[in-house]
Parts: sequence; structure tokens; C-alpha cells
Amino acid sequence: MSADPEQSPAEQGRVRRGEWPALLVSLAYFFCVLTAYYVIRPVREQLSAAVGSTQLPWFYLATFISTLALTPLFAALVSRWRRRVMVPVVYGVFVACLLGFMPFFAHQDALDARTLGIVFFVWVSVFNLFVVSVFWVFMSDIWSPVQARRLFPLIGFAGTAGALAGPVITRSLVGVVGIAPLLGVSATLLTVATICSIVLGRWARDEQRPETLDDAPLGGGMLDGLKQVFASPFMRNMAILLILADGIGTINYALLADYSGATFATGEARTAFAATVDLASNVFTMLLQVGVTWWLMPLIGPGRALILWAAVAMVSLALVVFASDAYAPLVGTMPAVAVAAIASRALGYGLAEPSRHALFTQVARSERYKGQNAVDTAVWRFGDLLVALTMNGMKTLGASVGGVASIGLAAAAAAAAIGWRLSRVRDLVTPVSRRT
Repeated sequence: MSADPEQSPAEQGRVRRGEWPALLVSLAYFFCVLTAYYVIRPVREQLSAAVGSTQLPWFYLATFISTLALTPLFAALVSRWRRRVMVPVVYGVFVACLLGFMPFFAHQDALDARTLGIVFFVWVSVFNLFVVSVFWVFMSDIWSPVQARRLFPLIGFAGTAGALAGPVITRSLVGVVGIAPLLGVSATLLTVATICSIVLGRWARDEQRPETLDDAPLGGGMLDGLKQVFASPFMRNMAILLILADGIGTINYALLADYSGATFATGEARTAFAATVDLASNVFTMLLQVGVTWWLMPLIGPGRALILWAAVAMVSLALVVFASDAYAPLVGTMPAVAVAAIASRALGYGLAEPSRHALFTQVARSERYKGQNAVDTAVWRFGDLLVALTMNGMKTLGASVGGVASIGLAAAAAAAAIGWRLSRVRDLVTPVSRRT
């Protein structure tokens, strides 16, 4: 999709009068959501590093089953409840769960470490997908396609700032207060995000144009979202793109987990390393969003931005494929597997995610709330499982680190082709009202 020809490059990236109040609340909303997740993410990472990547398929299978069960429940919520009720309810459930985990981390004898580790890993993986998916579905519901191209990179920047703040909080507190209080910090941040969603819902009803304030229940059935993934050409392409992107991310994640497990002996050291990688990834993402994405996406459109992301992912994975020793320091103390993970993650969140979610603004509300959520949750976790099983199969056959990374390189090439198809998104969707 190309930029609006009636606007200059400067105007294409400009925030319009009347958008600032809602934009600032949206920035705070995403900042809190991502900070809440990244505060607890290193806790999950050290659990996966402790068991190694060969056990990840079992974790991913449990996560996929949990997500697949919850996706129809979410569809049922949006079918029957208005947006202003549904969003706070979803976040409220996750806040309650965070508070419920605190006693188990505070008193290690309340539940054996292995069971707690598995349950928490699966729960955090579900938590991440649903709180972020609900956020982006909400954004695509209150902002128009033209607004999305201008504002989503800025909103993504706020999320990256939160993803940067989370590891800083964790690194500062984990050695002093332990893990349990970190869950309380995460719950507090998610509560603030819930308040932001309520404020934005009121703004959408009171200030926006009539076509943007539809808050009615969607009706339909629990399985509508999963059906849309197969029935809609646009949703099919978005699902395939996400599986490919997930393949790239999961391969980098697993290679990094193996490196961490082989290099660091304690859970604290692995947690600190995971936080360092998160910190580096998010600094890179913020620089990208400030220097590139905010003006590039209005100029070339979200589909072509996805092509650029896929090309950079290919280059980063080629570093691992052709490295003589993927665990040897390449940039500072970081080995090739860490450099590839940082670059891939930064481009994924800094360029691909705002572009992908901007495309969803062009479909009907039912597809945004049901199909988009199904893609962002059940399809994503199916991709985790598929890629993890593929990697384990390759390792059983004796594949090297570079051999495993080559799968990710092939996935990036395929993602570039899907990005090209999505750049012609008008051929794949039934047009909705063109809001400005």
C-alpha cells in the first residue's frame, strides 16, 4: 500500500490536531503492557535455559493447547460483550493470576520447582500473546487505516520503551527482593493499562467520527476466528506470515537458550543474561523506530515494510549459518546466535509488528476481533510447536547450529514473498470504510 499522494513526507508522519490526547493514552497503555510482560519475561527465560531447547516442544505443546482453548472463549466474549467491558475483563483475569502466583514464588515449598516452572512458562506465554493481542485489536478498532500508518510506529515506540524498562526493573530488583515481588510490579502495571483502555474507549465514543466508535457486541459463534483463518485469503496470508515470523523468532530463541544453558551455571546468571539480551534488543528497536519506521511506513506502506524486515532477517541468520563458531564472541561479548536474535527481534518489533497490525485496520470488526486474535494467539503458538519439533528433528539427525539457523533463513525468504502479496492487500480483503 502506498502513501497518500496528497501529503508531503513530513505530513505523512505528522500527528494531527485532535489525535494527541488519545495518542498519549495509547502510548501509556502500550508502555504499561510491555513493561508488565518484560518484568516477568526473564523469569520464564531462565526456566527454558535450565532445561534446554530439546524440552521446548513440550512447553510449546502445552501452550498451544491452552491458547487454542482460550481463543474461542475470547471470541465468545467479543460476541456478547461490548468492547468497554471485554477489554477490562480480560486484563483483570491476568492481574488476578499474577497475584495468585506470588505465594508460590515466595514460598518454594508450596509447589515443587519443576511443576511451578512448567505452569509458569506456559502461563507467561499465554499472558504475552493475549495482553498484546487485545491491545492491538483495540488499536485497530479505534484508529483508521490512514491513522494507523502514521501513528502505529509511534505507539510501537512506546511499547519498546516499556520493553526496555522491564528488563531494567528486573535486573535492578531480582537480586534484592527476589522473584515474587516482581509479579506484583507486573500486576500493577497491567492495572494501569486497564485504566488506559477504559479512557480510550470513552474517547472513541465521545470524540471520534461515527464510523470509529462502534462498540456493539459482534454476535456470531465461538469458532468464528478460527474459521476466518481458513476462509479469508487475507487472514490465511497473515497466518502464514506469522508462522514464518514465529519460525524465525523461535529458532533464534532456541539457539540462544542452548547457548545460555551451556554457558551460565545458575538461574540468576541466566536471568541476568536474558535481561541483557532483552535490553540490547529493545535499545536497537527504539533507535529503529525513531530513525526509520515512523517515516518509512507512511511512504512505502506496511506490505513493503514487511519485505524489508524479512530481508534483514535473512542477513542476520546468515551470520549464524556461515559463522565458524556460532558461540564465539562476534560483537563485544555477544556470539553470533545472540547478535542474530537481537537484530531479528529488533526488526520484528520495530518494523514488522506495526506494519502487520496496520494491515488489520482494513478489515471488518469481526475479523479484527476474532480472526486477528486467532492469528495472534492460536496460530502463533502452533508455529512455536511446529518449529520446535522441526528443530528437534534436525538435531536428532545431527544438524549443526548453522543447519538449524538455515531453516530460519528459508523462513525469512518465504516471509518476503508473503510481504509482497500483502503489499497488494486490496486484492485480498473486502474493503471497509476508508476513514481518515
